[in-house]
Amino acid sequence: MTQHMSGPANLNGQVAVITGGAGAMGRAISNAFRQAGATVIATDIAESASIGEGVEYRQYDVTSREQTDTLLDAVIAEHGRVDILVLCAGIIARSSLEDSTDEEWDSIMAVNVRGVVNPTRKLFPIMCKQGFGKILAAGSIAAKNGGVASGPAYVAAKSAVHGMVRWMAKAGAPHGVYANTLAPGPVETAMWASITKEGAPAANATVPLGRYGNAEDIAQAALFLCSPASNWITGTSLDISGGMWMD
Repeated sequence: MTQHMSGPANLNGQVAVITGGAGAMGRAISNAFRQAGATVIATDIAESASIGEGVEYRQYDVTSREQTDTLLDAVIAEHGRVDILVLCAGIIARSSLEDSTDEEWDSIMAVNVRGVVNPTRKLFPIMCKQGFGKILAAGSIAAKNGGVASGPAYVAAKSAVHGMVRWMAKAGAPHGVYANTLAPGPVETAMWASITKEGAPAANATVPLGRYGNAEDIAQAALFLCSPASNWITGTSLDISGGMWMD
């Protein structure tokens, strides 16, 4: 059994791939990892994006298995390995169950679920063979409380992600491969703004800590779970919700 002891929260010498890297959370995570010493390859569906100093950017559609293989083969050829995979690509929908369409369900599942399946299906066995890897997926508080402002398709997709990551944690543990999820509450990003156009509830009325989250809150939690500081943690869903969910 491959074992790794806990240590300082630095990523010196490690190679990290981040999906959804052009979004607020993905961008913050990319920069936090770079500052912690990692070689960072940020990806997103946009043709180009400026993520931050020293961060590589590559266009990539997470719903495509062919693009997944091409991207990750290229990263491994250029950098020798992938130590960390952070899965931030995601979309949201608010439609009620009765108003939801097949197209909405297909789109949500393609990005939010297959966007986790495709990269991990490629990298998980490679990480197991190399004896180390950290996989971190962006889940949601919605998978635990049934949703804050999202509809059933989003809740179902994020619940699937939480379940799949637990499977990987169990299967990967003997090989030194860690898998965890982040479960953010409302974070002030473009996605949150898109579903609260009529105005979000006052944070001090809904969040025990009195504010909504920001991208840096998520980035620092991601750094903890992807660094040696968390080398005795796997299969965990870390709540980052200002106390909106406690378990």
